[in-house]
Amino acid sequence: MIIKEIRKNIYAIITNDWDRRLFDELIPLPQGTSYNSYFLKDEKNVLIDSSDPRTEEKLFKGIEELKIEKIDYIVSNHSEQDHSGIIPELLKKFENAKVIASEKGKEFIKSLLLIPEDRIITIRDGEKLNIGDKTLEFIYTPFVHWPETILTYEIKNKVLFPCDLFGSHLATSRIWASENDFLLGAKRYYAEIMMPFRNHIKKYLERLKNYEIEIIAPSHGPVHDIPEVIIDAYNEWVSDNVRNCVIIPYVSMHGSIKKAVDYFVKILIDKGIEVKPFNLTETDLGELAINLVDSATIVLGSPTVLSGPHPYILYTLYLFKILRPKTKFISLIGSFLWGTNMLKYIEDMIKGFDVEIIEPVIFKGHPTKEVFEKIEILAERIYQKHKKLNLI
Repeated sequence: MIIKEIRKNIYAIITNDWDRRLFDELIPLPQGTSYNSYFLKDEKNVLIDSSDPRTEEKLFKGIEELKIEKIDYIVSNHSEQDHSGIIPELLKKFENAKVIASEKGKEFIKSLLLIPEDRIITIRDGEKLNIGDKTLEFIYTPFVHWPETILTYEIKNKVLFPCDLFGSHLATSRIWASENDFLLGAKRYYAEIMMPFRNHIKKYLERLKNYEIEIIAPSHGPVHDIPEVIIDAYNEWVSDNVRNCVIIPYVSMHGSIKKAVDYFVKILIDKGIEVKPFNLTETDLGELAINLVDSATIVLGSPTVLSGPHPYILYTLYLFKILRPKTKFISLIGSFLWGTNMLKYIEDMIKGFDVEIIEPVIFKGHPTKEVFEKIEILAERIYQKHKKLNLI
């Protein structure tokens, strides 16, 4: 646990979870994570977000070290249990404390945590709360990444408390982002959690331009002491800009797809296109998600399994569908022996997406000279598409 005064009478209480390797039983955590709470000492004492139940003892130890004898308000920026899970225990200890949440947040924490209604205060978008020397402003940001989410801005010290927004899953002994190599982890966090809400975030980033922000204090990962670094990164990630990059998630059961993909990779490299192949039997899906953020093209490589794509390819398509990247083009290198409906599966799963399908290469058995020639044509088509977007 780290306790750090990040501004006068504003304390970060950071509980590192060094060994956690899976979040929500879904998201890999190669660098662990942290759960960050923030204590504002004033005429009215405020705790912004709590922590994950697995770190309850650490949070209460931090409260003890800071000699906190009263908490008047607990701000619940986001109701997910890794931030709200200890609120019931805090309400037992601090009997006069009230939880501050959005209207939807009130509904959620009542359902998730069984908190009595009379312990919850709802705030409106843009509402301000004076706590003495400091004033808090609450900013509604629904679907970042749940529908009840708010950000809290402390006006005097120009500190933004955005909960999950601008966060990263990173356990570290260094509290400041400028002391950490955090951007790749932040991009991974954005890819896995925030990317489906890209258009919402784009709108909120515009709104945040109206605020003078000197510190961004998220509820995961280091505190941003140079906030423009993470804000600039987010502006790029949520933009419509894509990179001259082709990602190739593939499965090869008996070697045919592997040979076709290896040849395809070589041709693309020769054309000056960045390539990222991902063998789905070994890939960290977080790495795949990172590259989905801004790669122009995805080409799936799959053998046929019972007339359709390999199940790992179907899972990749499902991720594509829920993460909603800004990919411009999609195609397929597929093999079969007696019949296949792979292309139809893909077309059905990406219905409604603004992505262009480039004519795939689907071949029978082992790749032949003719198949390799078709792969060259596919690579040339991708090259021309990227060139038309001024990526090359």
